[in-house]
Amino acid sequence: MQNILITGGNGQLGNELRLLSSDHPGYNFHFTDVAELDITNLSAVEAFVTGSRISCIINAAGYTAVDKAETDADKAFLINGTAVGFLSAAARKNGALLVHISTDYVFGENHSRPISEVEKPDPQSVYAASKLKGEEEAMLHNPKTVVIRTSWLYSEFGHNFVKTMMKLGRERDRLNVVFDQVGTPTYAADLAKTILDLLPAWIGLSQPELLHYSNEGVASWYDFATAVHRIANINCAVYPIETKDYPLPAKRPFYSLMNKEKIKTRYGITIPHWQDSLNVCLSKLDK
Repeated sequence: MQNILITGGNGQLGNELRLLSSDHPGYNFHFTDVAELDITNLSAVEAFVTGSRISCIINAAGYTAVDKAETDADKAFLINGTAVGFLSAAARKNGALLVHISTDYVFGENHSRPISEVEKPDPQSVYAASKLKGEEEAMLHNPKTVVIRTSWLYSEFGHNFVKTMMKLGRERDRLNVVFDQVGTPTYAADLAKTILDLLPAWIGLSQPELLHYSNEGVASWYDFATAVHRIANINCAVYPIETKDYPLPAKRPFYSLMNKEKIKTRYGITIPHWQDSLNVCLSKLDK
């Protein structure tokens, strides 16, 4: 039986992995969050990975406060960058696979078609730069590494855009949501299932793999918000605005739609459309 370490076990992806863990009896899962394992402590990471005979680490932990990171860069780089290097080094020391989660935010502004894995990142914020550093650290130390970039993650767990739109839509008569930032919402449950389904294919890797994964389709944040309200039967007027009319500390990419042909063709997976997955998530939230 293989021992799988899940960091960030109380987050959106970590909780979805927890729900699916019973469908994979061949794995012995160790779900941790900061209280159980401080990934910024190298000796603690090495002791855990070695002591528990971990054969795969799924790093779902991260500093995700995008705007706060602008004034908290040291902590963002520690968690999203340095700590990933610790996990990667510990994985290599034990011959383990590392699956690390990154973000579409590593890309800059000069895109108008779906972005492939070979295109050069150009982070525009502290958060984005810290996540790119994590990608580099993950692949630098351990050849058995898979880095997955995803986008606009949501689930029935934790804080996310879907829950915020539901809450505000029920409290207010109108909302303003930006329409000029385009990407794809990703249901964390779909990403979790893909990771667990593909572990057997990744366990024998001899060189790092970089993959893009989001749900299918394209949306702006305005499209996303109106879909949430439509499916949840929320009667609130949503108005499209430009990014310049809703200034935030951290710069976001205007176009971060990712090309997913690599993961689909190499591993033969089918990815659900974002609206279909949103229906599934909201059906669970309404229970």
